Amino acid sequence: MKKKLFLILSVLSFGIAQSQEISDAVRFSQENLNGTARFRAMSGAFGALGGDLSSINVNPAGSAIFANNQMAITASNTNTKNNSTYFGSTNTEKNNSFDFNQAGLVFVFNNNNRNNEGWKKFSLAINYDNKNNFDNTIGSFGINPTNSIGNYFLSYANGIPLNSFKDSYYENLSHASQQAFLGYNAFIIDPANADPNTNSYISNIAEGGNYYQENTVSTNGYNGKLSFNAAASCNDKFFIGINLNSHFVDYTQSSVFYEDNDNTLEPTSYRVNKVQFNNNLYTYGSGFSFQLGIIGKITNEARVGLSYESPTWYKLNDELTQTLVAVSANSTTGPLDPDVVDPNVTNVYAPYKLQTPGKLTGSFAYVFGKTGLISIDYSRKNYGNIRFKPEYDSYYQGVNNEIDKTLSRTNEVRIGGEYKIERLSLRAGYRFEQSPYKNKTTIGDLNGYSGGLGYNFGSTRADLSYAYAERNSQQAFFSQGLTDRANINSITNTVSLTLLFEL
Repeated sequence: MKKKLFLILSVLSFGIAQSQEISDAVRFSQENLNGTARFRAMSGAFGALGGDLSSINVNPAGSAIFANNQMAITASNTNTKNNSTYFGSTNTEKNNSFDFNQAGLVFVFNNNNRNNEGWKKFSLAINYDNKNNFDNTIGSFGINPTNSIGNYFLSYANGIPLNSFKDSYYENLSHASQQAFLGYNAFIIDPANADPNTNSYISNIAEGGNYYQENTVSTNGYNGKLSFNAAASCNDKFFIGINLNSHFVDYTQSSVFYEDNDNTLEPTSYRVNKVQFNNNLYTYGSGFSFQLGIIGKITNEARVGLSYESPTWYKLNDELTQTLVAVSANSTTGPLDPDVVDPNVTNVYAPYKLQTPGKLTGSFAYVFGKTGLISIDYSRKNYGNIRFKPEYDSYYQGVNNEIDKTLSRTNEVRIGGEYKIERLSLRAGYRFEQSPYKNKTTIGDLNGYSGGLGYNFGSTRADLSYAYAERNSQQAFFSQGLTDRANINSITNTVSLTLLFEL
């Protein structure tokens, strides 16, 4: 049977979709190293080089470097391994995905009028890059000695009058009251006293500690970017360009939490000793950004570049479904049948806006004639500028204030090199990106290495690359109540193949 849809029309009367948190804002503000195989092999250090379709995502002036019309398409295979440690227990989850992550073409128009000095070349390009591939799985398990899932439901319920959700329908409640509704109807929480207007609660989970917990988070989807580019060259010395970018978000997250315990049960009263809590979130929407860039040749060998990427202004939608199952038992009769709380409702929240941070990139490259090159990019981005909107909403005000306190400015360095042996090109790169969090632990620094090769057949070129990236992070199972964190070490290996055709 299809789930009922419930549209939350008001964005002011209560806490909107609590799924809109700092971690979500960071997710849609970060970019993986995606693009053509040549771009990836050199770790994306193309800000002063251009001449590659993915380079226009760093500096839009780069399309004016092209000597002729070209088309490129890239396929990538990504393998991600997540090593999790939770209270001393370790687990490894692997995920493999294949996709066509890049496609684009560029048209070059030469001005052959000898009497027209200055602007000798114009270019138009269109390019699609998958900024983020969200296909991933993280699984954690371990024995928590002190904290139970009951504290999650208590953290929402305390302060909410019992009669406001006890006899109400799930779909008529705010997010906080919905969590209280689930915990109450699964007998995980009980009123602290007999007052029907009480707003104080106790956990009905057996006490004593040693709560065995499992949490599996599976994500799928993508964050795509379609760029419309125009650029021009002045005497082959000075290049300017602009991008108008359209962004697409399609993200699903399915989390399954399980907890049980062997704590002492009472002979007459029932206590909860097994819980499974399922949450399914779907986020989708679109956005817009623009980029400006310049490249200048200091000499025939040395080049510098400067580019600015505006914030991305997203309009997003969230849909959330929840199911809770609990088993109660006592020491006399044993376990009862499971209490299943399935509202059979999909919460469709009112659209909201997200503004990601802008980015400034400075670049330098040195070209050794036709034999090789080396290139360096340096970027700055302030994650503290992320904003949920409308900012006048009290919930978003709270989240934005937390963003100011939690997130910081970041530096990113990309270094790439290429060496040519006749038709064969050998490439390598390194990438470092600082953590967007002030504590440096929620998401740690990223280190990446890459390499690859290419072969020029004449009017066709084939490029192959390998990219490695490693990053540590900490994952809390829930945003409040049960906030103990698993330590995650994530390693990503990507192999990309690009076919390029001259038109």
